[in-house]
Amino acid sequence: MVEPGGRNMRVGLPAHAIEVGTEPLARPTRNSVGGWPFLDEDQKWPDCFCGERMVLFFQLDIPSDLEPFGGDHLLVFHCRAHNDASDPQMTGGRLVPRYWDAPQPPFPRPFWRVLLQRDAALPAAEPEPSLRALPLTLRPFTDASAGRGAQMFKVGGVPSWAQFPEHYQCACGTELVYVCQVPEDMEFAVRPGQPEQPYSIGADTYGLFLGNEVYLLACPAHCDPAAVWPVNQN
Repeated sequence: MVEPGGRNMRVGLPAHAIEVGTEPLARPTRNSVGGWPFLDEDQKWPDCFCGERMVLFFQLDIPSDLEPFGGDHLLVFHCRAHNDASDPQMTGGRLVPRYWDAPQPPFPRPFWRVLLQRDAALPAAEPEPSLRALPLTLRPFTDASAGRGAQMFKVGGVPSWAQFPEHYQCACGTELVYVCQVPEDMEFAVRPGQPEQPYSIGADTYGLFLGNEVYLLACPAHCDPAAVWPVNQN
């Protein structure tokens, strides 16, 4: 894996490319776009501050060779009705306490929820209704060429910063560690008849954080399943 915030830029770090399949899913699987979320028993499907249930964009089991998160189950939720960039709220050089619930001006709370869970054994009874449920396949590769990571949908490896590296300290005092990257303008196909997402690229697709490149930084101390910060760049 990578040192806090992706600071370790050595060549040859393990990573897994995330490939989206084309055959719609008919049953739950742990690696998917949309589909049936695998949530810890005490974890409810997240709701946005607007009252709308968030869309499950994707989920996957992090491979065991990607420490310190190997074996965790990653889930990325985002509101369909609210689409904006993330804005880190800081105090004393750290992200504010419970930053995953902190205001995102002009919004009273975040419009996303990213979870790293360790006891997600069973799928939800119903699938994500908005997105087409598609399988994800993880393909291992060695990331970083001349110190720069591959610009692609991946977990592990080295972040290919679109601008400059960003580093954050969790409210618990631990440096966040890079875990996953979503490429700029990645489109997620919606089911027929779904409402359009504001500022989305296409009428029949949804996107994350205005289509920005997304770098997920998580707390290696696992202080909370939601202790993940989504950095946005373009």
